[in-house]
Amino acid sequence: MSNQQQSQNQVVQAQQNTASQRFVSKVMQEFGAGSEIALTDSQQRLARNYFSAINNVLATAEINRQKKSEQYRDAVPVTWENVDLNKLSLDVVAFARLGLDPLQKNHLFPIPYKNNSTGKYDITFMEGYRGLELKAVKYGLNVPDAVIVELVYETDHFKPIKKDARNKVESYEFEITNPFNRGKIIGGFYYHEYRNEPEKNKLVMMTIADIEKRKPEKASAEFWGGEKDEYKNGKKTGEKVKVEGWYEQMCYKTVFRAAHSDVTIDPQKIDADYHRIKAMEVQAAELEVQQEISQNANSQAIDVSHYQVLDDEPKEAQQATEEEEEF
Repeated sequence: MSNQQQSQNQVVQAQQNTASQRFVSKVMQEFGAGSEIALTDSQQRLARNYFSAINNVLATAEINRQKKSEQYRDAVPVTWENVDLNKLSLDVVAFARLGLDPLQKNHLFPIPYKNNSTGKYDITFMEGYRGLELKAVKYGLNVPDAVIVELVYETDHFKPIKKDARNKVESYEFEITNPFNRGKIIGGFYYHEYRNEPEKNKLVMMTIADIEKRKPEKASAEFWGGEKDEYKNGKKTGEKVKVEGWYEQMCYKTVFRAAHSDVTIDPQKIDADYHRIKAMEVQAAELEVQQEISQNANSQAIDVSHYQVLDDEPKEAQQATEEEEEF
């Protein structure tokens, strides 16, 4: 490695260390706001994990910004210097108190959006399906003792037992009759079980049409299967290639998300963190609309055009190589 390359690497490392120190310090300040209690090792570890996850996303987004032609490239680099740290630190603490760790599988995924009002980048967070589970447990009213989620295939035996005059407890029969050749997915179900109050047990069934209705509008073929653009030497060929994807896992995640979204929130448990998380969800939707308007108006697009929310995982939309998805 040349002296010039070593010098450049040292500069980059110094910048990252400075950004890390500023970020962690800001988050620690919010964690300890109004309290004399020392921060736990777990809270400090979480702050560092959030920095690592966001730092990786920013680095990728900046590479993609620089790849754009000057006509469509946003003038503001996607770097820590251009991130609203005040807002971000409050958001991070809200999710961290919930126990969500962006370095754990399917907890939480940071996505940068350009905020045209501030001229900076906001980091919004998309909850993974495990994140929804944790939120339901913390804030739910009458949280089930168990949440059972299953896909039903055409060779399975499934019989719902709904509550009626003869049955005081809602239940079901489910048997896998041909485990290694179950056929096509025809639907799914989830079951909320209350062991000490079985009369509260709840069975919800979803047809395959119900599941696919919840498929994200811009879902990637690499996950849901189907066709995608063919790339050669980094450029589109104009042809399509078929991709098997991970259809079964995507269907399961969809039913899983529905099962935990169906847990009623207890008004008595709602706190400032919950309100902030809900506000972030609204803001994320608004920023997505702004992005669509900006792109359709042929003006400068918000620099997240290379990212999609693919069920739970943010992935580069123009990535030509297959990546391993963890479920």
